[in-house]
Amino acid sequence: FCTPCLQECLKPKKPVCGVCRSTLSPGSRALDLEKQIEMTETTCNGCNKKMYLSKMRSHAASCSKYQNYIMEGVKAVTKEPLHNTRNFPNRFTFPCPYCSEKNFDQEGLVEHCKTLHSMDAKQVVCPICASMPWGDPNYRSANFMEHLQRRHRFSYDTFVDYDADEDDMMAQVLMRSLRDK
Repeated sequence: FCTPCLQECLKPKKPVCGVCRSTLSPGSRALDLEKQIEMTETTCNGCNKKMYLSKMRSHAASCSKYQNYIMEGVKAVTKEPLHNTRNFPNRFTFPCPYCSEKNFDQEGLVEHCKTLHSMDAKQVVCPICASMPWGDPNYRSANFMEHLQRRHRFSYDTFVDYDADEDDMMAQVLMRSLRDK
């Protein structure tokens, strides 16, 4: 769970589970695990840069060599070759829906909006969601800032191949897990 969602479950006098809503008994954070994640070094499979595990997710979202590494794995298990003649929506850069400044990556758009538009209550279309296959380009978010913070804390491109079906993605994951050992 992300922190805001988890906080909602912990607000009541009796904290509840985020999944089944049963009452939670008091617990403590896994500080030893957090410390281990902060102190364990790893290497990016794309650019071979060394970093701590705690930084890997944000690095992977912005590392073009890592994106290529992921796509190589996808291509290895894709049943049909990708057709370059199709029109692909731009899922890499986005305009600000408030001021129309252009060419933000997802993380940059979130930061820009938090910095310059946090108090703007105008209902706008999320350009990130509108670019997704399941996105509605006409849907206006009632609270865009909350939407950004809840829905766009990670890049879909890190986890989704828009052209592969579910079986292809599962096969790709299994092949990559065996290869990365």
